[in-house]
Amino acid sequence: MKMVLPLLLLAVVPALAPVAAQAPDQRRSDQERAYDARRKGAVLSPRLIEGRVLPTMKGYEYLGFDLDFSTSVYTLKFMRDGVVVWVDVDGRSGQIIGRTGR
Repeated sequence: MKMVLPLLLLAVVPALAPVAAQAPDQRRSDQERAYDARRKGAVLSPRLIEGRVLPTMKGYEYLGFDLDFSTSVYTLKFMRDGVVVWVDVDGRSGQIIGRTGR
């Protein structure tokens, strides 16, 4: 029994190493990742995107945004009369590329 525990530890510890290596990146907030992407010129700033889209959404309550880092697409979320509307914006050009809801 005394030999089983050290052998088990030898098998488990290396298996956990990839998880530990990924942990810091997973803890980073979307805001930090968006800031880094904007700083590197990969996407426009969230404030610039909001400045272009919000004026077109009069009468809607703005709830915030998400940035899909794999596609560089911002999704801005709005609500009016209990209905949620999502507006997709190309993060590189700032062009509205889609909208769901009414």
